[in-house]
Amino acid sequence: VQLVESGGGSVQAGGSLRLSCVGSGYTYSSYCMGWLRQAPGKEREGVATIDSDGSTSYADAVKGRFTITKANAKNTLLLQMNSLKPEDTAMYYCAIQPLGVAPIHGPGGNCYTGVDFDDWGQGTQVTVSS
Repeated sequence: VQLVESGGGSVQAGGSLRLSCVGSGYTYSSYCMGWLRQAPGKEREGVATIDSDGSTSYADAVKGRFTITKANAKNTLLLQMNSLKPEDTAMYYCAIQPLGVAPIHGPGGNCYTGVDFDDWGQGTQVTVSS
């Protein structure tokens, strides 16, 4: 499995960025994909997830500002980030977790922002200045 992120950069607060993740080397009929981030000195946190049925979930900190989508034909995962804040500064990672059963989205299910992912990309840096 290979996941390659792109689209990070430096923006001012209030600005927007769109992250992309192109996946290869896998064929999963049922899966959970997500974006996670890690800031220096902080624990890694889930940002947004989407499953193979298209259900999504978001961390409270990004709800209403970030949107996760996927383009199945190209194995591409996207994260549109609007109204960026300095606290969004972090390395952002794309990840995928195959599911052996149908996806169940939300806490207690098998696809939500707290799930443990098996495969990760190398990350793309997002820096938001005030």
